[in-house]
Amino acid sequence: MLYRETGQFKTSYRRDQAIFPIAQDRWSIGIIIGIAYLVIPVIANEYWLQAILIPFLIFALAALGLNLLTGYAGQLSLGTGGFMAVGAYAAYKMTTAFPDVPILLVLLLSGVFAAAVGVIFGLPSLRIKGLYLAVATLAAQFFLIWLFNRVAWFYNYNPSGTITAPPRTFLGIMITGPEATATVRYLVALSFLIFFALVAKNLVRSEIGRTWMAIRDMDVAAEIIGIRPLTTKLSAFATSSFYCGVAGALLLFLYLGSVETLAFDITVSFEVLFMVIIGGMGSIMGSIIGAAFITFMPIFLTNAPHLIGVDIPVDLAKELEAIIFGGLIIVFLIVEPHGLARLWQIGKEKLRRWPFPY
Repeated sequence: MLYRETGQFKTSYRRDQAIFPIAQDRWSIGIIIGIAYLVIPVIANEYWLQAILIPFLIFALAALGLNLLTGYAGQLSLGTGGFMAVGAYAAYKMTTAFPDVPILLVLLLSGVFAAAVGVIFGLPSLRIKGLYLAVATLAAQFFLIWLFNRVAWFYNYNPSGTITAPPRTFLGIMITGPEATATVRYLVALSFLIFFALVAKNLVRSEIGRTWMAIRDMDVAAEIIGIRPLTTKLSAFATSSFYCGVAGALLLFLYLGSVETLAFDITVSFEVLFMVIIGGMGSIMGSIIGAAFITFMPIFLTNAPHLIGVDIPVDLAKELEAIIFGGLIIVFLIVEPHGLARLWQIGKEKLRRWPFPY
């Protein structure tokens, strides 16, 4: 009875097509956002903000970008880490070459550079798909990392080969650099995730999103009814790479501070892909849920032995953590291949019909 739309009348098409047509959804999302903005910065310590919550928000943004490409457009990609590296190095070059450009504009422009690179490496999708396209994007991953390693111009000829985010302010508040507090960086990452999640939600409900899903479901039939595969697939690669580029820039400026190309290696691409698969392909909420699962589950497995009073060596604990974590992923994919988002949807449907059987 707490989750029924009875009596919630829509008097216009605009209200009927709202992102959250049910009032309870709007209230719950508003409460969650309010807690994220007002409560967590107060109760969370610097370790939780810096080491757990900030990377969770950044990787949720990257998973959201990959989900637009893989979940909605049906184009499998293993080059997420490379596109994140493009965003990070582009933001670094812009901040060092043009120090007067506002930092938020730099972060957005880094996504534009990543989108341009994504379009270039998305061209093979016009001829190949499936695992063959995954191999092509995997080649992009290795090529981009090799490029940033070999061309010293990208890291300003630093002998160590690392890039460091310079301190920058916005409206008088330090948001990057060593002097920026973890609370400020957390709020910036949270704002980016919420804004781009809303943009993605509206995007997939628009004409562009419908063309993506048509190509995903059956590209031949989509082409017959007038959808152009060229613009549709490349727009999906551009949008996905834009999200990943912004996430890579945030990873450098808000989380790590100083990185090498190792921070964007192939393991990052697989990790983001696992977030999408576990969270649920073709779901905005699933991207965030999957990122939360990948981020918080290892922490729980690491601390679980101490909660029950068992003391095991650190090296053995890490090996058991990897085994249990991998096993959980396999079991979960067998039990619910549509991801955690599907379980969330089933739970909402049961709640709407309770207590009536079905």
